[in-house]
Amino acid sequence: MSNAIVDRFKVIDTDAHLVEPPDLWTSRMSKKWGDLVPSVRWDDDAQEEAWFVGDQRLAPVGAAAQAGWHEFPPAHPRRWEDAEPHTWDAKLRLERMDEYGVWAQVLYPNVALFSSALLQESGDLGMTLEYIRAYNDFQTEWCSAAPDRLIAVTTLPFWDLDASLAEIRRCEAMGHRGIVFSQDPSAFGLPHLTDPHWDPMWATAQELRQPVNFHIASGDLSLLTNTGHPSVGERALYASVGVSFFLSNARTIANLICGGICHRFPDLSFVSVESGVGWIPFALDALDWQWKNCGVAQEHPDYDLLPSEYFARQIYGCFWFEEEGALYALDRLGPDNVLYETDFPHPTSMSPGPASAAVAPNIYLENNFAGLDDAILSKVLHDNAARLYKLD
Repeated sequence: MSNAIVDRFKVIDTDAHLVEPPDLWTSRMSKKWGDLVPSVRWDDDAQEEAWFVGDQRLAPVGAAAQAGWHEFPPAHPRRWEDAEPHTWDAKLRLERMDEYGVWAQVLYPNVALFSSALLQESGDLGMTLEYIRAYNDFQTEWCSAAPDRLIAVTTLPFWDLDASLAEIRRCEAMGHRGIVFSQDPSAFGLPHLTDPHWDPMWATAQELRQPVNFHIASGDLSLLTNTGHPSVGERALYASVGVSFFLSNARTIANLICGGICHRFPDLSFVSVESGVGWIPFALDALDWQWKNCGVAQEHPDYDLLPSEYFARQIYGCFWFEEEGALYALDRLGPDNVLYETDFPHPTSMSPGPASAAVAPNIYLENNFAGLDDAILSKVLHDNAARLYKLD
């Protein structure tokens, strides 16, 4: 009998992506919106298929479907049909998860997450609300192939607070296990993350036990188009952008704690998604020191915990490719606030291929964590996520 890690635990992958099919919105949205309905067509200038709203290009159709691709990122499949089907087919996704030793995946969008600013600018707010609802309905349908293994989380029309509150409740009733929110709503001309404007959303999520997930690149995306001089090289620039996005969640965590959100909503959980964990001990050391150094306790005598204690009570980080960094974080933080992810099938995912430094999740876990106690592995690979997302 195998004694491999993935055979001993029902591994929950807390960040994977559902690559949207070209007919997702055209098959679900009202025809009255005409060409404002997101659709896929050939871009002659870029020589690839891309998502468009009217004449506005959103993103390449294959940019998020990197698993198994034969070119280094940012190169990607040029046509939908070139992407490996397990990036978008539920049955084949489950087969790949079995191959990797992954029991369940928490699924995030691509177009609906990373192109939200462009969608807001595209016209009628009624159309953008229908767009978000159509995506959440699609995700619910897709996950119905194995609802105990394919886990939906709710994308919000966050530019409309009342609509967001309604969508949280609607999707929770359909079985969604969390919400996805912007790291920096002020990047979209909305109130800052710490503004009391958002308190009804925090309260609703807390009431329904829906963890709030902050995925990287859900705020200011200017790095994608302003990364330095092109002579640096496309691949080098792309590598720098990824790391910059990973670490941007340090600001998110600081705002959650120092902005009093954790204090006001003590039973609400937050997840820093696709941003690693090796940096978190330093961030908490810095927050604790600055908290004391700046006299925060005198300014806010009702804040009864240190930043590191708020984090321990309510916030989680996810790791995937890290080796020594993840072990260091586990040693410093303990296992209660650490989750495992694969980022499948993104360019930085644990998806081995001709142009990837990755190894399969089962091999990665065995190579780097076989020496850890089973009690730690159980928390990190299953128990923490099962508690957060209400899974078996």
